Amino acid sequence: MFQTFTATTRPEDGPPRLQKLREALAGLGLTGMIVPRSDAHMGEYVADCDARLSWLTGFTGSAGFCIILPGRAGLFVDGRYRAQARLECAPDFTPVHWPETKPGDWLRDACPNGAVIGFDPWLHTPDEIDRLERALSGTQITLKPIANPIDALWTDRPAPPQAPARPYPQALAGLSSTEKRARIAKALQEVGQRACVLTQPDSLCWLLNIRGGDLPRVPVMQGFAILHDDARVDLFAAPEKCADIQFDDGVQLRPSEAFAPALRTLTGAVRLDNATVPFQIVTQLRESGAEITFMQDPCLLPKARKTEAELSGARAAHLRDGAAMVEFLCWFDAQAETLCKDPEHMLSEIDIARQLEQFRAATGALQDLSFDTIAGSGPNGAIVHYRVTEASNRRLLPGDLMLVDSGGQYLDGTTDITRTLAVGPVGTLEAECYTAVLQGLIAISRARFPRGVSGGHLDALARNPLWLLGRDYDHGTGHGVGAYLSVHEGPQRLSRISTVPLAEGMILSNEPGYYRDGRFGIRLENLITVRKSPPPAGGDARDWLDFETLTLAPFDRRLILRDQLSGPERDWIDQYHARVATLLRPMVSEPAWAWLQAVCQPL
Repeated sequence: MFQTFTATTRPEDGPPRLQKLREALAGLGLTGMIVPRSDAHMGEYVADCDARLSWLTGFTGSAGFCIILPGRAGLFVDGRYRAQARLECAPDFTPVHWPETKPGDWLRDACPNGAVIGFDPWLHTPDEIDRLERALSGTQITLKPIANPIDALWTDRPAPPQAPARPYPQALAGLSSTEKRARIAKALQEVGQRACVLTQPDSLCWLLNIRGGDLPRVPVMQGFAILHDDARVDLFAAPEKCADIQFDDGVQLRPSEAFAPALRTLTGAVRLDNATVPFQIVTQLRESGAEITFMQDPCLLPKARKTEAELSGARAAHLRDGAAMVEFLCWFDAQAETLCKDPEHMLSEIDIARQLEQFRAATGALQDLSFDTIAGSGPNGAIVHYRVTEASNRRLLPGDLMLVDSGGQYLDGTTDITRTLAVGPVGTLEAECYTAVLQGLIAISRARFPRGVSGGHLDALARNPLWLLGRDYDHGTGHGVGAYLSVHEGPQRLSRISTVPLAEGMILSNEPGYYRDGRFGIRLENLITVRKSPPPAGGDARDWLDFETLTLAPFDRRLILRDQLSGPERDWIDQYHARVATLLRPMVSEPAWAWLQAVCQPL
């Protein structure tokens, strides 16, 4: 099993750790400190040794931060994590609704003038610090970079990851590392930049056609790199990680401790991504006199626009994953039927997660999960990023909704799919909400749009069916997805705040949802990829784009209110189900095929 179900934090551990941190801060002459959920690479995922926010507060979500003061500890989390934070954290940590409440405003209210707030310069970007300093302008509250005092308090801190890296086949990548480096170097030359500092592991791994195992569920190697305008790369990582990789002459592997001295040798214009570069790197470059240019990581857009080889791999991975999902859904229906006849039948959330992983493992191609399976039944489904543990594990009951959000890491692609399932008959409210969520997914799937449109323009399409019912959800509609890399990849998104134009080859999730706190959660998710589209008959001769759906698995027709759907919506579901049945027929067992035929009948 890849997934375990042991709780990694306990609420009761937080208060004594908080007290020790306050004592350490007082000894340093500090009023307080910001504790983010980040590491020196500024990605969404952190290694166990960098989970400082989790160690301190008990909060295990993937976004948030805590501001520690002598009498207050504000835990800033967005709408995805508020229910989770209440369950995982002691009352000593007060949830703060973020981004509605800005940290600067909170500090103005909570701090006396003259307060000094410490921050670890390796765990914040210059943008973050600049925004906070501007918000505190006019006060006497100051920010001070410090060595992280948590590291001395965390006596059983795990060691840094040392997983071996491995080459990634060019046949799956579609381009050699040499070709990628030349392309990015040319982009640097065109804007007069001498070098670029890469801090994000997925950019580094994409550029060098390597993969690793330093982060849970994300096949990357952690490290830093300097890409020069002549396409040379200095790679800074533990040499023992790269024992199985033969880099070409254009890549020089250097130990991690050589990174800071190398920064001091850079001259001319040096490119940094101010959204992801640590404050400390900017400080070091400024001290050495380099000319800093803030621009987006040059690997992001090329990485997001998948090659034909990567898209072919994604289709193959989804075909394989879809077959595993059908075997699971067939098994689940049989279990749910038994449960409804015999309420004493044992079926729990952990059973769901284990069984689904076993079906994926049976493909013989599963490298890892792409994230811990979210298996939330009844009220647990309303916790958007719920992780079942032995302590929280809930038995399914007749009438429950079961939300299953899961994915696999395969060499040829990364998958992410969510289905919400009925455990016997459910109420009208649940079916009404499910149908509206499905309508939102269909609206995105059917969208045709001119080049230049961003995910921010499309996000409302997914929400409108819920808005008409006076309902909404507190997460984005979709995120980018990597090619055997991170299941969450930028810069493309389906989100109100996204301004990145969508382009061919980008893979995104399409996952509207609805959540009733304490009752149920509904989310439906397919992965889609952007492609060129012919104009509709009689339409303008513009440059049109639309989406190809990659995910292959049926929806729970028992939860669909047919009369709530329009004719085109019913047609889309029928055509999608027919495609699912046709493509998966050769790949599933006979019992699963009999089940699939029944659930894919036209509405």
